[in-house]
Amino acid sequence: MWDTDSVAVYFYIIFFMLGCWGMVQAWLSQTRTETIHPFKAFVHLLAFYLSYLLVPLFFFSLYAGWSGYYSIHQAVFIFLLSGILIYARFIEPHHVSVKTLQYQLNPEQKMQRPVKLVLIADLHIGLFSGHERQLKIIVEKINQQNPDLVLVAGDWTYEPENTLADELAILKQINAPVYSVNGNHDEQYPGPPIQNLLQHALKVNNVIDIEGKIVEFDEFRLLGVGDLWAGKTDMRYMPDLPQDKSWVILSHNPDTVDMVPQLPKRPLMLSGHTHGGQVELPWLTNYIMEKVSILGHKKGLYRHEHADVFVTVGTGMVGVPFRFRVPPTIDVIELI
Repeated sequence: MWDTDSVAVYFYIIFFMLGCWGMVQAWLSQTRTETIHPFKAFVHLLAFYLSYLLVPLFFFSLYAGWSGYYSIHQAVFIFLLSGILIYARFIEPHHVSVKTLQYQLNPEQKMQRPVKLVLIADLHIGLFSGHERQLKIIVEKINQQNPDLVLVAGDWTYEPENTLADELAILKQINAPVYSVNGNHDEQYPGPPIQNLLQHALKVNNVIDIEGKIVEFDEFRLLGVGDLWAGKTDMRYMPDLPQDKSWVILSHNPDTVDMVPQLPKRPLMLSGHTHGGQVELPWLTNYIMEKVSILGHKKGLYRHEHADVFVTVGTGMVGVPFRFRVPPTIDVIELI
């Protein structure tokens, strides 16, 4: 009953049944998704659910190598590949890290009281990420930092279901005001149907949309700028605004920094969009990043002619349901 051929048959039966389950789940999820590209959403969801096949494949490769059903080279290759993909699919996306940075906003004078900002971006609630387990981890880690304010640099969504407001309800537990701007996935894709849904979800969960608005703080002003790809990044008016305080600019796409005009005090822009590559592979990731950011932004702090820009790797996923060597990250920036 438990000879090698029998075990292989049981494995293929389980593999087939799990594959059928994945196809059904992908189809059902697609029907609840707010999208103008249902087939594309189905394909992405299929990759998400079929990734569960990696688990039995991982264990079967051990048995197949030990029993001689596979050659040792085949078994090692399948074992390593499936193991890496399991890590990238099921482990790293939930391993939310926290990184800190001190930044002197006004080089000529330190602030009277440091201000702790928490920056997150690219939650991409929808097909792959931003579900209850991950959002709970994010909120808990944010509150552990005891921030003065939380900034969300866009791309809230990735073809979400129509229960978005309920999914974001946990954000009410954040113990600081939350300010936000939209990203390209919120504005341009999947399209107009998502905008009212997102606007309602943010409003009922106490997230303050500051696109095109200025928020006054004691020693700096916070400006929300719309998405670059949506054509909402006009900042030519900034030199005409009061310049007695330093500026912090919240904008989804870091390439927006190229549009910041010269100001008396050098602003700091906070952005996301790049995911830090999301999957870090030699050469390939850097090649893809050239398409994502024309100015070469990936992650961290960059200095440009008229402003500095800090790029967070974000917390969600698009394209493929994997993160590898780029864990979801909450950035704590202490303005001094």
